Amino acid sequence: MRRRETVVFGGIGAVLFLYVVYPFAAFFIGTRGAGSDVGSGFREAVVNSLVTAPVATAIATVFGVPLAYFLSRAEFRGKVVVEALVVLPLVLPPVVGGAMLLMGFGRLTTVGSIAVSMGVPLTDSLVGVVLAQTFVASPFVVVTSRAGFSSVDEDLEHASRTMGHGPIATFWNVSLPSARTAVGAGVVLTFARAIGEFGATMMVAYNPRTMPTLIWVDFIARGVDGVVAPALVLIGVSLTVIVAVQRLERIPRLRR
Repeated sequence: MRRRETVVFGGIGAVLFLYVVYPFAAFFIGTRGAGSDVGSGFREAVVNSLVTAPVATAIATVFGVPLAYFLSRAEFRGKVVVEALVVLPLVLPPVVGGAMLLMGFGRLTTVGSIAVSMGVPLTDSLVGVVLAQTFVASPFVVVTSRAGFSSVDEDLEHASRTMGHGPIATFWNVSLPSARTAVGAGVVLTFARAIGEFGATMMVAYNPRTMPTLIWVDFIARGVDGVVAPALVLIGVSLTVIVAVQRLERIPRLRR
């Protein structure tokens, strides 16, 4: 790209960049010294988020990666509908997702009442938090992994099969390693979405608190100054996730 083109496109893009950066700068400048005043339940909310988000990510990964591989290889009637339903939680307002989860797993539903009778309530519990996080965040690992598997040369898989390896061994030794960068990015993005999930969690499990729900409660009670501590934690986690994704994306380039 020529220097003039670089300046033109960089100048246009700088408008959006400055718009995105400005709220961060205003937040950090405007809340200096307020972070030491943490509200009640801060530590519990941090622990709850750091416990439930990895669990939701693990569930989404264990079931989502095989689903992604299946969708990248199989052709069947209604595939478009299946793919649309998998992606749908990404575009639904989280509150709508929470309402759907309540209709499916609430205490008055068949599934919910059975779970309560077994001593495992699916709402207003950490289990409910995981349900909400998994529902909203799992499409990330499916969509990203599917793209990774679609880019894998199927001739490599056929070669593995001709050498006597079964479908599971081929997937584990050929397909998954070849798509590991995309799968890893999907897992990291799923974790980021899970730990920041708010709307569906508020509907399904207002208690116990997670960091996003605590931010809302503290904001209502104490204003912006009350949300500084949990917001800083979430920003730190988000930055870590962004760095991790960028490092994963660089792996293939470094090995070429």
